[in-house]
Amino acid sequence: MGLSGGQSGLLMPPLLLLICLQLGTGLERIHYVPQLSSATLAGTLTQSTFTLEQPRGQFSRLNISDFDPIWLVVAHSNASQNFIAPRRVEDTPVPADFPQKGYYLTLMANRALYPGSQPGNQLRVLRVGNDTGCSPTTRGCNHPLPGPGPYRVKFLVMSDRGPVAETEWSSDTRLQQAEALQTTPGLQSAGTVVIIAILSVLLAVLLTALLGLLIYTCYDTCGSTPISGPGELAFMRRYNPHHMFSRPAVGGS
Repeated sequence: MGLSGGQSGLLMPPLLLLICLQLGTGLERIHYVPQLSSATLAGTLTQSTFTLEQPRGQFSRLNISDFDPIWLVVAHSNASQNFIAPRRVEDTPVPADFPQKGYYLTLMANRALYPGSQPGNQLRVLRVGNDTGCSPTTRGCNHPLPGPGPYRVKFLVMSDRGPVAETEWSSDTRLQQAEALQTTPGLQSAGTVVIIAILSVLLAVLLTALLGLLIYTCYDTCGSTPISGPGELAFMRRYNPHHMFSRPAVGGS
């Protein structure tokens, strides 16, 4: 028995709702929260990077293939709720879109790079913002982060059909901040004044000693200079002209 026009009109809203629900549930939720690296690693947090644990063994779902790219979504904390997964790889936001959209995708991988077990003693981490050589307009560029944050991240699995699965958002991550050198009054200023005064006194004493040495050397050199050249002695011979003196007479004339 066919349906009348009124009955088919009543069935359309539930049917559309069912289709929307099916499309909404197509993105599988992986109950994994990205974590900062727990290893004793220098530079886990810097002014432009932070280091994550690799999500090992989190993508072994049936609907994820070995060829599906796994992206890391980096977002400002206040923009994470506005994130919309791109439907095509061509629509993937890049770091140059970060100021406007508040998020971008980077560090593309596949599940073969995130095995369930850690082979040997290798340390497997992801350093976000570590590539200073790539252009921010390049898809997948791991460009240094522009500020202290806070940031939130999650992993997104995509395929040719669009988004497949995603993890939970991480907690807020704040980067280190450069502290300006400030001169605080008090003991530090008094200590600086004392050091400068001591250095000034030492400099004055040194200059006085050098001046005294210079005067002594000059006086000693100028006061003992011989008439002749160095290493020679000069003797002045006294000479009396003969016409200035007359010999006494021996006898009277």
